[in-house]
Amino acid sequence: MDDRKLDALRKRYLGATGGDIDDPDFAKAARQQFSESDRRKWPFADPATFLDAPFRADAVETNFEGLDVALIGVPMDLGVTNRAGARLGPRAVRSVERVGPYEHVLRMTPMADRRVADVGDVPFRSRFSLESCHEDIEDFFGRVVAAGVVPLAVGGDHSISRAILAAVGRERPVGMVHIDAHCDTGGVYEGSKFHHGGPFRQAVLEGTLDPERTIQIGIRGGAEYLWEFSYVSGMTVIHGDEVPKLGIAEIVDRARAVVGDGPTYVSFDIDSLDPGFAPGTGTPEVGGLMPREVLEILRGLQGIRFVGGDVVEVAPQYDASSNTAQCGAQMLFELLCLAASAPR
Repeated sequence: MDDRKLDALRKRYLGATGGDIDDPDFAKAARQQFSESDRRKWPFADPATFLDAPFRADAVETNFEGLDVALIGVPMDLGVTNRAGARLGPRAVRSVERVGPYEHVLRMTPMADRRVADVGDVPFRSRFSLESCHEDIEDFFGRVVAAGVVPLAVGGDHSISRAILAAVGRERPVGMVHIDAHCDTGGVYEGSKFHHGGPFRQAVLEGTLDPERTIQIGIRGGAEYLWEFSYVSGMTVIHGDEVPKLGIAEIVDRARAVVGDGPTYVSFDIDSLDPGFAPGTGTPEVGGLMPREVLEILRGLQGIRFVGGDVVEVAPQYDASSNTAQCGAQMLFELLCLAASAPR
């Protein structure tokens, strides 16, 4: 090594602290982690929150004052058709440590750019009534949206998306990027229209989701015959086997073209990932996406008019490794980046 270069490095870094950083993007992230005394909170300290965000238990009472983005748990899985357990998804995702604060591809530190808090879980009146749970979700998210705050939800089963869209799309239908193994546009099942296999049919029929501004990515498995509504209504469907053939860049281009510059919701079902990466879910489907592919898709959506999103179907009891919750937390962080980069 050149002696002058070594002398310069020693002069700059021998007495430097962990948070003493020059690059402006890196320094912004460091300020989120290091105190003036250069002390850093241990990742396993304090009660767990989504993405280690501040906890605002009083958010509802204060009408979400001072927030740009609300992280919300929706621990409800009464709409599942296979294995239950996604009610424990929010708790599992909160327990994940060391996600963020810096997104190195987008060069973003979202919590430095937006006021973000974990506002707790949706309170439910009944643990037995799927219909009343949907009413409670819609009411809670309606308050968030009315306050001008972007909601990011962690479920819970995928039926929750219908109720959230009822709030987010109340004033006008929204577009959607939907990453999943299943289209979830089925009809009434065993007497219920609120199950997790049909939220997006209901949202279209309720006028809160625009099917022609909706793209569904990663679809596969033996339930294809149930998804006729997606094609008839005008949704764009990209199957899991098409992903490597098309390439991620082409898929991102299609997604951006479909949603355009209108308000857009992003729904991520953990079963979009191959069960080799995320076994902890109720309806696993072999032949899924890799986490890296989903990250690339989400990052490619930077700058869309993002108005809300969700991460659903994490069922931690089927995954002793905690990898599923880790993937869910990382995707939640990417959604937060979309919220932070969205046009105001």
